[in-house]
Amino acid sequence: MHAASAPLTKPGWLRELIAVWGYAQRNYYLTKRYVLWEVVWLVYTTMNALTIGFIGVGSGGSAEEIARLTTFLLIGSMVWSYLSMIFDLLSETVSWERWEGTIEYTFMSPASRVTQLLGMGVYAIVYGMARVIVMLIAISFFFDLSLGDANYLGAAGILAVCSVSLVGFGMVAAVMPLLSPEKGQQVTSIVTAVLLLISGIYYSIDVLPGWMQPLAYLSPVYYALDGIRETLLEGQTFGSQWDNIWPLLIMGAVFPPLGLWLFQRGEHYAKRTGRLKRAG
Repeated sequence: MHAASAPLTKPGWLRELIAVWGYAQRNYYLTKRYVLWEVVWLVYTTMNALTIGFIGVGSGGSAEEIARLTTFLLIGSMVWSYLSMIFDLLSETVSWERWEGTIEYTFMSPASRVTQLLGMGVYAIVYGMARVIVMLIAISFFFDLSLGDANYLGAAGILAVCSVSLVGFGMVAAVMPLLSPEKGQQVTSIVTAVLLLISGIYYSIDVLPGWMQPLAYLSPVYYALDGIRETLLEGQTFGSQWDNIWPLLIMGAVFPPLGLWLFQRGEHYAKRTGRLKRAG
């Protein structure tokens, strides 16, 4: 009796922290289960980054100009790979749960929805960083990058701040498969495509039409890329990028609570209308 009730004697915050680890660990085992597909996707992403890098090599100009342009493009490709993976892992949560047939059990568990999404967000960040490191090692064999003055700690700090806002952004997108089991995931793909277009991944936003440029300021990816490029290409400090950091801090404070609130509303709607059941 005492052993059975022992877990209930733990403080609430400790139980939730253990649950966060549990959800992160569950995602790890899910990745391990489909490890060959993960390898395929990693190879595809790396090949895509190499393709973008060779565009810079073929642009012409002096060796220094080529190295700088190639580095500019590869920073965009690597950062986008990392941030879009965080967004995708969270936005696809409902679709994966439904496909695995575990969504009803997950939503009936005593852990709070904050705990569930936080655990998934932690795993997405760690897994994303591991993927980027592997990609960076592979890419370094092909290109002469212009990183002599790079401030890696400053870039890592900006990436960490942006990760929080992307976790919240992914929570918002995760609502879509709850509202529409058939087409919700396609809507999240549209959101990803819009972020890719307006955030200046492979070009400065100055080349966008005038009416489209203000949309970039709504994207956390834009601020992250701008700051990371300044720290890696120009050697700027973390503090000097305050103009890019404060919007990310605001988004990081707004998007996670907003995403959680919308997700809970979507969950209640899906339960009420019977949309949790796996389709297909």
